[in-house]
Amino acid sequence: MKAFTKYFSLFIFLLGLYFGEVSCNISTSKNAQSFNEDSIVKSDDAWKKRAREMVNTQIIARNVNDKRVIEVMMNIPRHLFVPDNMQNHAYKDGPLPIGEEQTISQPYIVALMTELLQLKGHEKVLEIGTGSGYQAAVLSHLVDTCYSIELIKNLADRASKLLNELKMHNVIVKCGDGYQGWPAHAPFDRIIVTAAPEVIPPKLIEQLKLGGRMVIPVGKYYQELMVITKDDNGKIIKESITPVRFVPMVHPRKEY
Repeated sequence: MKAFTKYFSLFIFLLGLYFGEVSCNISTSKNAQSFNEDSIVKSDDAWKKRAREMVNTQIIARNVNDKRVIEVMMNIPRHLFVPDNMQNHAYKDGPLPIGEEQTISQPYIVALMTELLQLKGHEKVLEIGTGSGYQAAVLSHLVDTCYSIELIKNLADRASKLLNELKMHNVIVKCGDGYQGWPAHAPFDRIIVTAAPEVIPPKLIEQLKLGGRMVIPVGKYYQELMVITKDDNGKIIKESITPVRFVPMVHPRKEY
């Protein structure tokens, strides 16, 4: 029953996303507060209040229970990771466009995927799909080192600059092909993928450490969020978590 409660609201959200009828004010709690669309995030107090509300009404209400994840997401200025004209919507319950036909994931999805990694703090993590840099920012407070690959150079440069400005120096960003992973720093304790390949990339499985975990959305038209574990003998175990809808994980093109 708890698992049903945890994922039901996400499933309803994704149905709306698929059919183009998403509302950013979805609530899973009677006490949920909607944000004033005319309010502007101007001060530390303002964004921290909205971040707390985001976590309480969107993340804790959906049964994400990892205290470290919750604490970190209350203290990261999510509005800095979206375009200026989207900053007022940064803490709402939905994905947002960040340019280059890419999005920043819904806060709940970021929290869920991070919780599924089961981080202890010592891990070396590979992220595929830096995007805005927000997921990497969350990871920077929870792991030893995060290596993040972004296919689109403009996004990679922008995210790297912002992460450095925020003094998140344990995140290393490069522009490259996520399907190839990052062999020079493999194997990785954890891998997180923020775009959906049609099948799990073999090189990412190769670069996952024995005893490691990968969280990845998989599929073309129908996508599932999956946890991939590699046991101490190298056996691969796949667990389906919930239906999702991510931007596709694409291969390099000349214009990148």
